Formats: sequence, structure tokens, C-alpha cells
Amino acid sequence: MRAVCYCGDCQAYAHLLGEPQRVLDPLGGTDVVATQARHVTFTSSTQALACVSLSPRGLLRWYADCCNTPIANTPRNWKLPYVGLVHTCLCQPDPIERSFPTVQMRVNTKSAKGLPPRGGRLGDLARFGGLAIRLTASRLHGGHTRTPFFDSNGLPRAEVRLADRAEVDAARRAVAG
Repeated sequence: MRAVCYCGDCQAYAHLLGEPQRVLDPLGGTDVVATQARHVTFTSSTQALACVSLSPRGLLRWYADCCNTPIANTPRNWKLPYVGLVHTCLCQPDPIERSFPTVQMRVNTKSAKGLPPRGGRLGDLARFGGLAIRLTASRLHGGHTRTPFFDSNGLPRAEVRLADRAEVDAARRAVAG
């Protein structure tokens, strides 16, 4: 499933990495492909995998520390096999539209910097429900254990850096600015 998220945390994360114009659309949205962890593999450069969280209980936000390219967002608990792949890591060698469906949902639109296109609420709920069912089935069948982000004990493969409060505040001010 493909969605655009306009939440303040996604916007702050893009600013935290230093190149928000590469990540955010003109309305402050991040294009994300929602999938199961078992469908994600890395073919190289796993030593560049880094992880940051904006708060002690927030999402784990994975990126390449060599170039600050956002890769994915995951829950802290590996047993929920959700991965939100950020479009910036999916655009090579082909544009994202060649490999993934068109945007199907727009979420957290109250934080958008303008009025995003509207979708049908009933359709959004059906898509979200379908994803929830697939994630639950994956969890029940052990799909959560096949992930490039966590080891076999459920520990993150990279040290989780808790972003400094001042750093997060500065990123949020940049979003508001």
C-alpha cells in the first residue's frame, strides 16, 4: 500500500536529516510504501544502516548514515512486522511509480501545509483494514522474524539513537517556519 504522511514527526525527521526538500512534497508529505518486514532486503551497504527515534517511545526511523537518506520507519516492537519504506530509497534506478502503486491514502492531513487531495474515507478504512489483516497474519505465521531491521532476538541491527530534545525542537521549528 502506498500513502503520503503529513504528520509533524515525519516532517521533523526530514528536517533532522538535513535535506527536507528531498523527502517532503510541497505540502510537507512523505511518500511511504507500507509493507511487511519480510518483503524488505538489503543487497549492500548494511554497515551504513543507522537508526534514530524522535522520542523514547516513538517509531524507529532507519536511514543510511553515509548520505542521510531515509530508508524506513518501523515500530519499536519487531513483532509488529510493519515497515514504511520512504520513497527516497525506492527511486533508483527507476521512478517509484514503475514499481509501486499510485498513492492510495493520505494520512495526518491536518499537519499538511495546505490542502492535500482528498480520498474516500471508506476506501481509506478498507485499505488500512486490509493492511492490518495482512500484518496480523504475517505475525501469526512468524513473518516478523524475517526482517533486515532486527536480529533473531528482536534487537535493532543498529544502535537506536534517541535524538536530542534540542535537535528535535529545532527540526520542529524548521517545519513550522
